[in-house]
Parts: sequence; structure tokens; C-alpha cells
Amino acid sequence: MPLNDTDLAALLAPAGLRFLARVRGEPAMPPLPEGGAASAVSAQGRHDARAQEVATAGAPDLADRLNAGWFRMAKEFRLLDAEDGFVIGVDYAGTRRERFEETHRGWARVRLGEEWDFVRSEVEQFRSTVAGLFTERYVPEFTALAEDGHLLLRTTVWGDGTVSTLAIRSPRAR
Repeated sequence: MPLNDTDLAALLAPAGLRFLARVRGEPAMPPLPEGGAASAVSAQGRHDARAQEVATAGAPDLADRLNAGWFRMAKEFRLLDAEDGFVIGVDYAGTRRERFEETHRGWARVRLGEEWDFVRSEVEQFRSTVAGLFTERYVPEFTALAEDGHLLLRTTVWGDGTVSTLAIRSPRAR
């Protein structure tokens, strides 16, 4: 059974995200190449995490590196609005099986709380299925957008077992 907004708000809260509203339709975002954000090159507005912000999926300091890299990029590239709000990719599916079927995908407007943690919170909404190839521990994978569409931040697991965040800035924001 699909989640309603109240259920989703409760699921996101442990990560330090306050649910504001469901986004109806597709939100604005920078242009992406056919292969998605990971296929973009620097000429298309791609910026990668710094070396110290990249960790292997099983690294003891994964949470510190990943959270620090995401937040630095969120601030540097202006993901957050004046009230620390942004748009995040969510899945309104009610069961793990439904998530694999790619149903109930959507977007939500959220606000970043004073205390937040995408990794240690282990919010199922953000659990990477790809990371399961490298480790049994919880590893997040998610996409965030600036509300005006000038920026996409993608935290992802790479084929070599590392995890990091990349930014795609729209041409008007560069």
C-alpha cells in the first residue's frame, strides 16, 4: 500500500528532515545527459566531491565523510533556500518489494533540521540497493534538488564500492 504524506513525514524525520509538501509533477532540474547525473561531464555543470569526502561503502568514517561532503556542496552550490528547504526524491511505495518495481516514485519539499544525518539515521527511503553488492551495512543513495531547479545533488554508490556526492548546476547558475 502506498504511503501517505503523514507516513512519509514520519519516515524522513529520523534523518533530520521536516516534510513540508509533496511535489506534484516533475520539479525543475538542470539538464541531464541521457545517462543521468553520473554520466555528466564538467562542461555540463558537473562537480564531484573532494577526495576527503569520498568513502568506501564499508569504511568506518563513511557517515562523517558523506555527510560533510553533501553539506559542503549543498551550501557551496546553494541547494538550500532561506529556510534550509529543498526538494528530495522519495518513494511513496509501502513495501520493499514495491520499491524494486519502480512504482510510486516522487518528490517532496523538505527542510533540513538543526540536527540531521543521512547515514546514521538509516532511513529506509534512502537505502542503496547497489551498496548491497559491497556491504551489508546501511548506505544511503538519494537525489536532492534546489527548489528553483538550478542544482541537482546526487549521493550515489559507484561501481568500485565508493560513495560520494556529485552536483550538476544548470547553465544559468554557472
